[in-house]
Amino acid sequence: MTATDGPTRIRGVRLVGREAEGAVTIDIEDGRIARLTPASDSASAVLAPGPSSVLEGDGLLAAPGFIDLQVNGAAGHDLTADPSSIWAVGAALPRYGVTAFLPTIVTAPRETVEAARAALLTGPPAGYAGAVPLGLHVEGPFLSPERFGAHDPLLIRDPEPAFVEGWTPAGGVRIVTLAPERPGALGLIEALVGRGVVVAIGHTAATAEEARAGFDAGATAVTHLFNAMPGMDHRQPGPVGAALADPRVTLGLIADGLHVDPLVVGLVWRMAGPGRVSAVTDAIAALGRPPGRYPLGTSEIAVDETSARLADGRLAGSLLSLDRAVRNLRAWTGASIAEAVGSVTTTPARLLGIEATNGVLREGRAADITLLTADLEVAATFVGGRLAYDRPGGG
Repeated sequence: MTATDGPTRIRGVRLVGREAEGAVTIDIEDGRIARLTPASDSASAVLAPGPSSVLEGDGLLAAPGFIDLQVNGAAGHDLTADPSSIWAVGAALPRYGVTAFLPTIVTAPRETVEAARAALLTGPPAGYAGAVPLGLHVEGPFLSPERFGAHDPLLIRDPEPAFVEGWTPAGGVRIVTLAPERPGALGLIEALVGRGVVVAIGHTAATAEEARAGFDAGATAVTHLFNAMPGMDHRQPGPVGAALADPRVTLGLIADGLHVDPLVVGLVWRMAGPGRVSAVTDAIAALGRPPGRYPLGTSEIAVDETSARLADGRLAGSLLSLDRAVRNLRAWTGASIAEAVGSVTTTPARLLGIEATNGVLREGRAADITLLTADLEVAATFVGGRLAYDRPGGG
């Protein structure tokens, strides 16, 4: 595919979830979806004046742009080690269908988070055509010293209101992950939620009662369910059981088959329902790169063809791409295409409170569009109406 920066027409695609309605034409003008019309009716519609492109999408599925809530890095860049690399990471993500993401800063000094906020708020470089960072996901430092995973245990601390001063969505922070059992955590949850920040529980040793207290205080998500937390026992359900039982809670899930067994992914899907599962990658700098050694915060991660691990063998982030997560969910859960795609579109948009602007293809909305083959491989990705990725060999 080739496209100009002017009006664009994508002909002959089927909308995910509305495949039975037949092929449609999508007209993009000024970065927005101007019209969605049946393919048979679009010939009479005229694009706005100026250089334009007409692209053939025969046989492709059109989905809303994918949203990844947890990205530690990509293309060799680690966001905690180098917060200024937000835009380099974002530029690498459209090839996986991602049009928006949360740059994730793992446990670090406050100065690192502030540097990431500054890089985000400064804005993109000229000509940027990558995925849009919606705000930071600050994962830590208010975590359990028993469940720190690949985070630096020396930097873990109790919640402090001064540490999160200025953290709001407008100030560049969208999600904060913390352990609800830490002293002062419940008050901090209430304060952050009151500012519009989404709070997720994670890297926690909480009991079910402590997790429920976190949800009652306002936490509405779990960061990578099952990982870095106690497992669910029939007498001690822990944070996993508390989260599964609470319809208010969105469940972040790394669907790579290593962090959570496919059988368990299917069980979660059936227990919670498709509208509560948000597929995330937890991708590290090695995404899109060959095996080797890569940073994750202060840690060095050994990467082979299938996994990323610390020296002692523990998993440390993933090599998962978000389009692969969608394919895995469909294969392991029996989900429909619309349900699997919803786990990376409507569900994360609803959690962030941006469903009025993201997560659905609709006239008047930003033209964040992911075109997929019948096998759910990414053929092309449009961010704000601009072609940000085109599969080699053509769509």
